[in-house]
Amino acid sequence: MNKKEHWNNIYSTKKINEVSWYQRVPETSLELIKNAASTSNSKIIDIGGGDSFLADNLLKEGFRDVTVLDISSNAIEKAKNRLGEKALNVDFIVSDIIDFEATSTYDIWHDRAVFHFLTEQDQIEKYKLLVKNAIKPGGHLIIGTFSENGPDKCSGIAISKYSMQELTELFSDDFSLENSFQELHSTPFNTEQEFTFVVLKRLR
Repeated sequence: MNKKEHWNNIYSTKKINEVSWYQRVPETSLELIKNAASTSNSKIIDIGGGDSFLADNLLKEGFRDVTVLDISSNAIEKAKNRLGEKALNVDFIVSDIIDFEATSTYDIWHDRAVFHFLTEQDQIEKYKLLVKNAIKPGGHLIIGTFSENGPDKCSGIAISKYSMQELTELFSDDFSLENSFQELHSTPFNTEQEFTFVVLKRLR
């Protein structure tokens, strides 16, 4: 089973609250984006957004330029069905992040738990080049990964774990640190996962 099949299978067999990353209101991501946004017209892309509720909440907050990218077409269809007519206000893209070629630049790039699936150095370097070119000078890169104390796998797939320092240094050639912290995420299964978050600003 390839990556797309793997994720399409998850989104076709599990309910939205039966996945570990479920958050009815993704408060941390929402606050980080609101703090980074200069206006309601800020161009925002959510990497691996799937059928999460981040897009819904961004629209409620008045943001008007929201893009959601996910490898799973099933996840995107579920999000569209849930949003109904509001889905017309979101630009949905079905793509593996490694294959994504941005055709525009963004003020805010949000990635909660996609980057840590990139375990090969060439994948990491490709991602670094992608965000360098896709984020406007002065724009923000918001990344959340499993911390060094977090799980070794997500959805049966091995991941890379990062400390705040490691994640910051990885992007330090093109981004400066604005904020970093670690947070415990409570899953629907009454378990906890420790995340590392960094907010980085694109150098001019």
